[in-house]
Amino acid sequence: MRHRYRIALALAAAACTAAAKTPHRADIVIYGCTSGGVIAAVEARRLGRSVLLVCREDYLGGMSTNGLGWSDTGNHRAIGGLSLEFYRRVKRYYDDPSVWTHAPRPARGENFVDGDAMWQFEPKVAERILEDWVREAGVTVVRNQPLDRSEDGVEKAGGRVVAFRSTAGERFEGRMFIDATYEGDLMAGAGVSFTVGREANAAYGETLNGVQLANTTNHQFTLDVDPYRTPGDPSSGLVPRISAERPAPDGTGDRKIQAYTYRMCLTDVPANRVPFPKPEGYDASQYTLLKRYMDAGYRDFFRKFDRIPNGKTDTNNFGAFSFDNIGMNYRYPEGSDAERAAIAREHTTYQQGLLWFMANDPGVPAETRAEMAKWGLCKDEFTGNGHWPREMYVREARRMVSDFVMAEPHLRGTKPTPRPIGMGSYNMDSHNVQRIVDARGFARNEGNIEVSPGRAYPISYDAIVPRKREAANLLVPVALSASHIAYGSIRMEPVFMILGQSAAAAASIAIAEDVAVQDVDYAKLRTKLMSERQILELPR
Repeated sequence: MRHRYRIALALAAAACTAAAKTPHRADIVIYGCTSGGVIAAVEARRLGRSVLLVCREDYLGGMSTNGLGWSDTGNHRAIGGLSLEFYRRVKRYYDDPSVWTHAPRPARGENFVDGDAMWQFEPKVAERILEDWVREAGVTVVRNQPLDRSEDGVEKAGGRVVAFRSTAGERFEGRMFIDATYEGDLMAGAGVSFTVGREANAAYGETLNGVQLANTTNHQFTLDVDPYRTPGDPSSGLVPRISAERPAPDGTGDRKIQAYTYRMCLTDVPANRVPFPKPEGYDASQYTLLKRYMDAGYRDFFRKFDRIPNGKTDTNNFGAFSFDNIGMNYRYPEGSDAERAAIAREHTTYQQGLLWFMANDPGVPAETRAEMAKWGLCKDEFTGNGHWPREMYVREARRMVSDFVMAEPHLRGTKPTPRPIGMGSYNMDSHNVQRIVDARGFARNEGNIEVSPGRAYPISYDAIVPRKREAANLLVPVALSASHIAYGSIRMEPVFMILGQSAAAAASIAIAEDVAVQDVDYAKLRTKLMSERQILELPR
């Protein structure tokens, strides 16, 4: 009797386990809940497809809901479709006078509003808009499901992705897949070719790729700052946050990537202000270069406290030594989950420590400390994370390498771009990549580029699809196929939303026609995108 009871318990447990691991299935499975992933999911539902939006975290929106509220939009006329609809929803929200609780509504001339769209917003407002949108669209969202990045985390058969598994053991099956992560994790797991770092200028006929010491004039030291522990004595070693490596010649490729940061939402409204925390492991010596820079006369620390609604900011890097954690992220793109978490923690400690240093260190000029004392974190933002953004700004990680690579000549218009599915227009933009000692023996940054492409430019469908032999049912609208410097312009949140919508439209056509994503009839895709008011070209 006892034996039969044990068998019955075992069978019941097995049945429960099997039920718990029943695969999730949909026509289109999207991994990555960035703004591009959310828009792809909304588009898929509008086209009548079942969709799973699988999130690594428990929130939606990526950087759009984690501090990047001062949108890098470029030419507003190049933004259409659901991307433009997002900014229209932002304006409709702020049209309600009652939501301006901490500061009066600004004058229209302050770059908040353009026509029926609004381009700056609070993180919590962007999150509310996206959450409401997926609910309205009927999107199934599955949260807290990081991709299993082990060798068998992504299943393939016959050159197609069949399913992927999360670290929680859940399995997600689909007919079409979209990788909407900043890191390109699903793409890499599927065996798709990618690159990390800067290509040599010669690779794609560029001028702004690779090492760029001569062209790095912005966010640069404007005063001589000694980099040695004992000033003037190279044998004493370097102070923290500077590399002893000698830079390669300009235009040379490398595996280094532009700096990451947290885009902080700060406020100077006392009723909504939370004091800056002193991070565990705080070390004032990490800011020695900045102190020496201020001792030499630097006072321009507060230039990128960009105003967003309700007395808040989107605070970004500005200057030679600021919130960008230069040179500390090289291992992130291909690092393990544990390595990435350690890098994120180090960035948090660095950035919180910088805020604490500027507000409290007696070596900081008194007027600077007094100005910093007016600022703090926002009591009503990121309430479950100590009012600190939940996500680090991964400006660039892996980038797919497909049969077509968007490069500087395509952005400038000196080479044609086939089969456009959207447009970009922002500067070819790279933040600094390394901090070194220059030939004169002073601190110098390298890698910052801010050059306009000179026009709004098309982005090719071929840049979001892998090589057919590598994955016939996967689209990659975020970690797309582009050179480092071309990606520096493309990598803006409005563009990711544009490409997410176009990727979902292509996936729907591929399902309807039973073809690989590489074989989607572009004429049909173009007609669909035009009917949905995507902008595919602008008159010169």
